[in-house]
Amino acid sequence: MAVDANVSQHFRRDEVPFLESIDHLSGQVENEYRPILTDFLNPRQLFILESIINRHDGIRFDTYGGYEKAELKRVLVYPDYFTPKIDDFRIATFEIDYPSKFATLAHGQILGSLMGAGIARNVVGDIITDGFRWQFMVQAEMADYVKTQVDHIGKIKVKLEQVPPEQVIIPVDESEELTTTVSSLRVDALISDGFHISRHHAKELVDSGEVRINWADTQRPDLELSTKDIISVRGYGRIVINEIAGITKKDKIRLVINVYNRNK
Repeated sequence: MAVDANVSQHFRRDEVPFLESIDHLSGQVENEYRPILTDFLNPRQLFILESIINRHDGIRFDTYGGYEKAELKRVLVYPDYFTPKIDDFRIATFEIDYPSKFATLAHGQILGSLMGAGIARNVVGDIITDGFRWQFMVQAEMADYVKTQVDHIGKIKVKLEQVPPEQVIIPVDESEELTTTVSSLRVDALISDGFHISRHHAKELVDSGEVRINWADTQRPDLELSTKDIISVRGYGRIVINEIAGITKKDKIRLVINVYNRNK
């Protein structure tokens, strides 16, 4: 199903297939009058989804990622007669039991081990820590498979224990919200500003494959970003574009961003 050109022009070309999939899903809910649940979506996808669903009459959506401030969430799109419950989002939470006195875990290690076990990225939600314990969310439909396939994180032997919602930890939030101005929305400009490094070095990081946009590899320093995009830079952290807040008198773009694990 093709999305109206007036809508698609506001998004990047590579986002059009996702736009069309959400438009198709919305039409299904509208025509079949039944709720449909998505995979885990990232903040940019959630932003796109909202803009598409709001064009359809008689349907609504709710999001949930396993805890209150989850970044990756499943979306339930439903007819307006339906009242969703938490259980409808079908999310399982695992705690990683590992020898914490002798080993240290990291987000990238955990995600890499899950991907290495053949588990698709959109099956996995947030990976969280309170500084001591580690947990991650998965689609409940895949919980049994995940538990049987993952017994190591890197070289560390682990055991996965499923925990109920009331035992989900409150993750450490190390982000810093900033209002800043940039000359453009290019990837290299945002990395340069967010991590206080030169534009040249930012471009080198993109060129050498150290940067991902919404968890997808990119080697385009000139890629123009937008609201809710997430830039991950190996060795530096992440930047989330919360809001594009207008243009300054000097024709710079005012942004509200969150920077995680910032090198100070």
